[in-house]
Amino acid sequence: MKFRSVFDVIGPVMIGPSSSHTAGAARIGKMARQLYGRQPKWAKIHLYGSFAKTYQGHGTDVAIVGGLLDFDTFDERIRQAFELAEEAGMAYEFIEEEGASEHPNTARIKIGDDESDFELVGISIGGGKAEITEINGFELRLSGENPAILVLHNDRHGAIASVTSVLADNKINIGHMEVSRRDKGKEAMMIIETDQRIPDEIMERLEGCDHILSVISITE
Repeated sequence: MKFRSVFDVIGPVMIGPSSSHTAGAARIGKMARQLYGRQPKWAKIHLYGSFAKTYQGHGTDVAIVGGLLDFDTFDERIRQAFELAEEAGMAYEFIEEEGASEHPNTARIKIGDDESDFELVGISIGGGKAEITEINGFELRLSGENPAILVLHNDRHGAIASVTSVLADNKINIGHMEVSRRDKGKEAMMIIETDQRIPDEIMERLEGCDHILSVISITE
């Protein structure tokens, strides 16, 4: 068996008793915060499977709230996430779901403020790792292990090529890419994981590409 990094062997540096229930949960919360782009005013966190049964004892609840406050898995402030969320003006609610999910450690996070809301589904896959499997109704896979961009675009001919050509022109290598759409010819979403962080000036070029509605950067 080959390991890509020391974290595959000994796990991540983290706060909490469980890599899957604490570190992985914090990563899901942090990715939600990064994708939303700002501090939400409220959060509704639906927990499934093992998450729903053990979230209080294993620190899943405080970890997700810490992630929504943009804390890393090793940030000591996670322990005080509830108090800090109150200070930040972020209300939160946990809902224990009884329905089945494809993965035992699943969270559906809905966040928002007075202007907009956002929703994702994340799973904690062990060793402090997490994957996002759905964003605003688009099914996809985002690991969060590498820099990535999320591109919302109209489902039109040339939209994907316009984005990938900008990346190629700037020698940015794509490690993983997925495209998801709800209906033919309507809105679609690209997830592109890259080998390096995409500079701000290239992000601006991507935002000006044909049929592109928005571009969000996700760092490691």
